[in-house]
Amino acid sequence: MLKSILESLLFVTDEPLQLKKLVEITSRNESEVKDALAELKEDLVKNGRGIRLKQIGGGYRLFTEAKNRAYVEKLVLSSDFRRLTQAGLETLAIIAYRQPITRAEIAGIRGVSVDSVLANLMAKGLVKETGKEDVPGHPSLYGTTERFLESFGLDSLDELPELEGFEPDEETKRKIRLRLAGTEPAVEKGSDPDDQGSDPGSE
Repeated sequence: MLKSILESLLFVTDEPLQLKKLVEITSRNESEVKDALAELKEDLVKNGRGIRLKQIGGGYRLFTEAKNRAYVEKLVLSSDFRRLTQAGLETLAIIAYRQPITRAEIAGIRGVSVDSVLANLMAKGLVKETGKEDVPGHPSLYGTTERFLESFGLDSLDELPELEGFEPDEETKRKIRLRLAGTEPAVEKGSDPDDQGSDPGSE
């Protein structure tokens, strides 16, 4: 019964549920909840279910089975489900790997204005202002959020993949490294096709 309750709670949440919260909602003690979570995790694997239970971001959350990734990607990358454009993903990657980073530094790496893209990433809760840089003008510094970790299945920023682990060819990886390092010649402002007439609500 407790396993069923926990599965229902984890199914409806859009963020990891803390053990303390699960204990509070189920009115069970911590050891009972932990044991039930362990059994649920084992059952999902043993029964070949399409979801898996993971402890991430300081709590518990359900994820899709990795073996079904190709099918899930087809759905997620379809026009009806796409949530971030290429410009949004690229800006998010720069922030993730270079944080804390200023708006001007992000724009310098991408070679185009990032105002609307950054605003949309913040609206989605993937990026936040983390402070001010100690230089004249005190520009805002930006970094990723807990929601970013949750959305990409990471427990911490230490789990960000190394560029060497990416699938693109060597030339593509070289260009990515240059852009992240801010050493690739910037393209003219507005020349990035991902920024041409993009709908701010689609980033």
